[in-house]
Amino acid sequence: MSELCPPWAYFFGFAGVTSAMVLSTVGAAYGTAKAGIGIAGLGTFRPELIMKSLIPVVLKKIVIAVYGLVVSVLIAGSISPSETYSLFGGFVHLAAGLSCGMTGLAAGYAIGIVGDACVRAYVYESRVFVSMVLILIFAEVIGLYGLIVALILNTTVPGEAVCG
Repeated sequence: MSELCPPWAYFFGFAGVTSAMVLSTVGAAYGTAKAGIGIAGLGTFRPELIMKSLIPVVLKKIVIAVYGLVVSVLIAGSISPSETYSLFGGFVHLAAGLSCGMTGLAAGYAIGIVGDACVRAYVYESRVFVSMVLILIFAEVIGLYGLIVALILNTTVPGEAVCG
């Protein structure tokens, strides 16, 4: 092994796997909890609106968690113990995991705040629903951008050319 391919380079790759999965899931969980508070408040005043307000808020958060799952599976699939793994590859995979995880965390936070506020406003004015869906889409795009950056980073990792 050369100094460009130390045995501890795998740590950074798997740290990217962990950060993509954990941070995006924490963001989705926070958003679900925050928006769930608003939906529970909505149910006390207008129970007939619960299902209509539940679908856009919850589905956005599920997609954020799936982004982290996809990136973590792709990164873990490109790490093999039988092949050499460069330190550059480890850092690129860490950057890919962090970009997906941190944007998933930010998107989940934004979706939670927007979902809570808009669902509470939806009790009094039904015209807020369309603007709520649009703002939730804008908040989800933050996570999509992180997914795109992570996919681009994951494709730039050279194989054995660096270590060979």
